[in-house]
Amino acid sequence: MSQAIFLDRDGTLIENRHYLSDPDGVCLLPGVAEAMGRLADAEHRLFLFTNQSGVGRGWFTRAAVEACNRRMLELIGLGPDLFTDICIATESPSDEPRYRKPSPRFIAEMIARHELVPDRCWMVGDSPSDWEAGRAAGIHVAAIASHPPKTLAMAAARDTAAAPAFPDFATWADWLLFCDRSG
Repeated sequence: MSQAIFLDRDGTLIENRHYLSDPDGVCLLPGVAEAMGRLADAEHRLFLFTNQSGVGRGWFTRAAVEACNRRMLELIGLGPDLFTDICIATESPSDEPRYRKPSPRFIAEMIARHELVPDRCWMVGDSPSDWEAGRAAGIHVAAIASHPPKTLAMAAARDTAAAPAFPDFATWADWLLFCDRSG
């Protein structure tokens, strides 16, 4: 049975450029394309779960976010259907949270829809809201320290330091695939 991996976008798969709305600004983090390929080859189900409050704030459109996602997929080079599903949470921080992380709603819906086993699911991201969403959904979490001082300070402030931390997504993917083989 394959594992399901819920992935944050900004700061996990691509460089975190606050309120990114231009596809020309999309830049993969090192090793992401290769790691995504290894995970896909190992038949892991991949889900993209991204907060995009710039839409809710009226700064850019959902179409702009989707264009950035398409560009990211082009750079990864594994086809447009790499992700089993994508959640773009467009609420602003002042809106009633429906899907905006740390809400676990998207994860819970995907677990139910795809009959996933929570113990075989991961939420991977660079922010405490990513880890909190995963924990609230009852799945494993991993911290990507793409900007270590900020990540560590935020983790300490929210007492979420128990999330295993990795320097980048590719290192985490290699660790997971090693654990898969080791049993």
